[in-house]
Amino acid sequence: MTYETSETSAVPEAGGPAVPVRHRLRWNKVPELTLYFWIIKVLCTTVGETAADLLNEKAGLGLTGVSVLMSALLAVVLVVQFRTSAYRADVYWLAVALISVVGTLISDNLTDNMGVPLETSTTVFAILLAIVFVVWYRRERTLSIHSIDTTGRESFYWLAVLFTFALGTAAGDLVSERMDFGYWLSAVLFAAAIAAVAIADFALGLDAVWSFWIAYILTRPLGASIGDYLSQPTGDGGLGLGTVVTSALFLAVILGLVVYLSVTRKDVTEPESAARHAA
Repeated sequence: MTYETSETSAVPEAGGPAVPVRHRLRWNKVPELTLYFWIIKVLCTTVGETAADLLNEKAGLGLTGVSVLMSALLAVVLVVQFRTSAYRADVYWLAVALISVVGTLISDNLTDNMGVPLETSTTVFAILLAIVFVVWYRRERTLSIHSIDTTGRESFYWLAVLFTFALGTAAGDLVSERMDFGYWLSAVLFAAAIAAVAIADFALGLDAVWSFWIAYILTRPLGASIGDYLSQPTGDGGLGLGTVVTSALFLAVILGLVVYLSVTRKDVTEPESAARHAA
């Protein structure tokens, strides 16, 4: 879990000379794509939705105050994440949970405080995410999460993750509320879309990197729809569990899974495996 002391060479572009890369990490900073990854990701997106609503309603800070507080907490955790030399389940998933809340709050601020239509915010976030991907690929020649082993790649990764959460929040609200599909039907639609991506990946040979990022984006509105369905009053189409119960329930499951992964290290990408997956 230390930095490489030797100099390595990146893959040459267009037949050019190999480019020296210094300080590449031995270990990937992102977990392996196991079933645990997707379960925790969906749970984090659900918590992001319900926790944002809970803090906005109960903290008394207002939407702007809560946004500032959670952004500051996220910044602190990301500093810790960047300072680690390898993937750590506790730090990584805490960052994901916080970025889920912040992404939700960004979208909610635009909609509730600034009156930006959901159609506009969805389009803007989609464009911003596309820009991140383009710049990331032009700089690194890969969008694979199996090679998040430099500070630059990790910076692009977390920026992309932030915009996927903001985009997913806006798109989810657009479908469930503006288009009036309701929470439960919206969850079914997004789950079906994820299943279609999985089929396209395994059966039709859809590019694995794009399959991952499309599914990653879709898990955000899926988790948000599930969270809203569980927490919102029955009169609004939910089960009425409330944001406190829903947030506590999902946080407990996330904590249990993260502790399990921290002990077993079942989602740690070994250096040799990361080298084979990098593309």
